[in-house]
Amino acid sequence: MRDDLLYILEQYWGYEDFRPMQYEIISSVMSGVDTLALMPTGGGKSLTYQLPTMAQDGLCIVVTPLIALMKDQVDSLDARCISAEAIHSGLSNRKIDRLLDNCVYGDVKFLYISPERIDTPLFRLRVRQMKVCLIAVDEAHCISEWGHDFRPSYRHIVQLRELLPDVPILALTASATDEVVEDIMTTLHFREKRVLRSSFARPNLRYVVRKTDDKEGMILNILGKVPGSGIIYTRRRREAEKLAEWLVEQGVSATYYHGGLPNEERSIRQDEWLRDKVRVMVATNAFGMGIDKGDVRFVIHYSMCETIESYYQEAGRAGRDGERSYAVLLTQEHDYEIMHQRVERDFPPIEVVKKIYDQICSFLMIANGDGKGCSYIFNVYDFCKKYGYFFQTEVLGAIELLERNEYLAYMEESDSPARVIFCVSRDDLYKIDFSKRTEAVVLALLRMYNGLFTEFRPIDEMVIATMCNYTHAEVHEALKELWIRKIIRYVPTNNAPVIRMLEERLPASDIYIAPNTYTQRKTQMLRRLKAMADYAATDDCCRSVMIARYLGDKGAQPCGCCDVCLAAKRDSKSRAVPDMVLELLKEGDYTLRQIVERIPAPSKSVVDAIYSLADRGEIVVGSGSTFSISPDRGSKK
Repeated sequence: MRDDLLYILEQYWGYEDFRPMQYEIISSVMSGVDTLALMPTGGGKSLTYQLPTMAQDGLCIVVTPLIALMKDQVDSLDARCISAEAIHSGLSNRKIDRLLDNCVYGDVKFLYISPERIDTPLFRLRVRQMKVCLIAVDEAHCISEWGHDFRPSYRHIVQLRELLPDVPILALTASATDEVVEDIMTTLHFREKRVLRSSFARPNLRYVVRKTDDKEGMILNILGKVPGSGIIYTRRRREAEKLAEWLVEQGVSATYYHGGLPNEERSIRQDEWLRDKVRVMVATNAFGMGIDKGDVRFVIHYSMCETIESYYQEAGRAGRDGERSYAVLLTQEHDYEIMHQRVERDFPPIEVVKKIYDQICSFLMIANGDGKGCSYIFNVYDFCKKYGYFFQTEVLGAIELLERNEYLAYMEESDSPARVIFCVSRDDLYKIDFSKRTEAVVLALLRMYNGLFTEFRPIDEMVIATMCNYTHAEVHEALKELWIRKIIRYVPTNNAPVIRMLEERLPASDIYIAPNTYTQRKTQMLRRLKAMADYAATDDCCRSVMIARYLGDKGAQPCGCCDVCLAAKRDSKSRAVPDMVLELLKEGDYTLRQIVERIPAPSKSVVDAIYSLADRGEIVVGSGSTFSISPDRGSKK
């Protein structure tokens, strides 16, 4: 089997051999065993489900959290002449229906879906008709309530096990504690528990912590010494913008990226960095997942992460090509206290959570007893401004608690399709004087979509552009003109955050927040933050070992290249030089020059050791400026 897999590997991906643990994981899922694979960022996780799928009949369903990640993976597979599709909220029902048909009757090998899609009747009906050979769950730690990035929508994935009970599951993550590992396998109903761990060690990646009150100056120092492109992570969006602008003023080619930017602008900025048109990407944690850029030479954290898991994932985006790279964490004296306050804000008092729930419903104009199953665009900035919340984290913390208790679902990246409804009757429509372009767009709408006079309907602007022989931009302008003239109501394509109500609006007094979603999680978050603070503060334990042990690798060995290991080597050498001087002088008396020539260490270290020993009275200077061991050395000891 290995030879057959190697042939496929070289045919489609151009590689001659597997990376560590890839073959073991592939063999496991091809033998039908549910498998949880822990591999470092850049370790080749996607290949562990793509290769076995290409070696078998049927398709692989891949559950992944980000729309951008789906699109990147589909484009990558298409470039290798492998048929792949992605279904997400940005598609019309008509297009989704066609894609599902292709998966049932066509030659599609990979179907990428968001976890929310699993719960839709259309998908559940069609998936039973598909020939599925593997279910792959990317970022599997999101399924665990104890994971650092829990997403309630991931709980839908267990329905795939019910719909396809005989299909093996491959769960993939780069970071999970032992507690999270057990929770993933239990939640996904593994038929037998199998965990395959690749080493968390990254021999080419140097972990460094720098304590400084001048973080900007330290960044410039690093950029001057380390060539190549990199990422600088910040906690806040405004911080990313200001730091990028400052770097540009200092002559550094830099841009910024965060979730508040329009989708097209994010894509442009990301593409400029990927193509090395921009050297430095300053970003929040919205950037990086699924980014395939091997030659990232440095990842600098301007601010401390809340957990070691997230730090390991973000830092691991450096050096994926195996060349020497740097992961640098910049810290200041009060960083831990600031992060501790942030965690406190993530868990507002229960009464505040209930108040925010009531305000969200009012903000979205949801009446008591209404809203169940409906989705609403939610602008957290407008909400905070209207109700006087200074910290968004307090509001987002309340939303997460409401989400964990299944009152609502919050999606930061919805990628909603454009929607249209006519404001005039069909009869009045024929009395209106249209331009050539707007008339063509109206006719296309009438031919392609039903129900436009009674309700908002999602539309595909690219399909309309093709039918009318216009560009996408021209169709967009035509729709805007119709909107301004109040002929239609038009909601353009957007990637704004969306709140979906899972229950009807309830009185705030009826909202119940379970203790395990509040007290236990808060205690755990503070424990994780303490582990991150310990990592930043240590000066006597290899940083790679600290990360690996935290993630469950008890046998990790010192990397030899982090700042702690290098400091230990320097200290060891500095301690060894005086011993070498004393050992040499046991043979007889030597001049300073003779000692320096005979000791295999830097000249300055040898000279410093000689004068230190002389100051302590362990050696003395005799006639002819020669050094010898002090006659009193033994008695002093």
